[in-house]
Amino acid sequence: MTSMSRLFRQGLLLALALGFAAPALAQMRRIDPQDLYRYWILLNTQVKMDVPNSGLNLDQPTCAAVTYTIGSDGVPMNVQVVKLVPKSDLGPAARSAVSNFRYGPSLTNRIGEPVATYYVVPFNAPKDPAQRQQLTDQCKLPGYAP
Repeated sequence: MTSMSRLFRQGLLLALALGFAAPALAQMRRIDPQDLYRYWILLNTQVKMDVPNSGLNLDQPTCAAVTYTIGSDGVPMNVQVVKLVPKSDLGPAARSAVSNFRYGPSLTNRIGEPVATYYVVPFNAPKDPAQRQQLTDQCKLPGYAP
């Protein structure tokens, strides 16, 4: 009987702990890439990525929207390709590039607050700035506040 009540108490404590932690995780600040500098500064000057040798539309102008969370240590977590225009096999390359980003906190984020954001990775983008912008605009994601 006592082991049953102890299991019940432990289960109740676990449920309460998860109940308090879930809203904190759900309320993580989602930051538009243009405003990310207010929280985190990209430290990399170069990134390595794994690029496939063959596949679908590897030579076409493509953009990939990659979502991720910058952890308190400045390392991307939960890196996911959520949009790829046009359909292509370049998603894993975009994911590997963003996974290799490293950040330092900005002066206004000295505590290293984790934030969720996204990055648009262009592939084979045109040299003309207007055409390049037109390509990357296709991968913008809604719901990321400044």
